[in-house]
Amino acid sequence: MLNADPLLTRPTLTSPTLLSTALDGIRLKAATSAELWHLLTQNFTVDLDAVAALVPAEEPEPAWLSVRD
Repeated sequence: MLNADPLLTRPTLTSPTLLSTALDGIRLKAATSAELWHLLTQNFTVDLDAVAALVPAEEPEPAWLSVRD
């Protein structure tokens, strides 16, 4: 994430209701969760822990061992 520009004011989302509404709008524009995080942090000042609680974690696909004969 880029350093925040102190001269650029961004709306602050502190309420979980406002945060979830903003996330619903941004989800339509973002193809991946990385894009979702990027768009959210570029446009708003948010509590990252609150966002992490609302955005489901992407679990990696398990790498299965090959079956022995």
